[in-house]
Amino acid sequence: MTIEDRDDAYLITHALAKDTLSKIRDADTEQVAFRKGLVKLGRICGYEIIDGAMETEYVSIETPMAETTGERVKGLDDVVIINVLRAATPFVEGLLKAFPRAKQGVISAGRDEEAGMNDDGEFPITVDYVKLPEIREQDTVIVADPMLATGSTMSAVLEYVLEGQATPENLFVLSAVSAPAGLLRVADAVPEADLLTVAIDDHLDENGFIVPGLGDAGDRAFRTT
Repeated sequence: MTIEDRDDAYLITHALAKDTLSKIRDADTEQVAFRKGLVKLGRICGYEIIDGAMETEYVSIETPMAETTGERVKGLDDVVIINVLRAATPFVEGLLKAFPRAKQGVISAGRDEEAGMNDDGEFPITVDYVKLPEIREQDTVIVADPMLATGSTMSAVLEYVLEGQATPENLFVLSAVSAPAGLLRVADAVPEADLLTVAIDDHLDENGFIVPGLGDAGDRAFRTT
């Protein structure tokens, strides 16, 4: 099993996930390779969610030679992926390779860097745009953002995702790298969510950035630095 329970989060330990994350962490990885790396990481994480959290069923199939029994994944039509703009866009592109029939939602949310982080380690969050599909009880919902730092943005996003909606069968918060403080904040705010991440990093710096992290994922993916 390549998903490990680490109390406050589930750690995706697949060798290719770790290899890909190591490549995109590297400051010498340029924009195209960084973006492709996020896409690849999203695809790997999607497959890990299928393997670790989704059930299969036996079905009768007819091959060119004979009738036999096969196994198929249940619930692939009942997946909702929420893209936290903009850094999650290539990450979600990879998830869609694992869940090509998923419904998609987008939330544009970001922290107020000028206001800064308060004494509790939180940022004020601005939500500029929300477009979500209906969420049903049988759905698997994946809220994707490659960076889970203070948890302020994700906590705000989850409020919008769950407001007025049915409680889904599975609710995953998926990130590439996370800070311990952010994982704790989101777990406290939304205990029904399962937090999935490829790495739990050491700490946040005084500006609320993950250390060692991978820099600003949005800037690196879209070359806005």
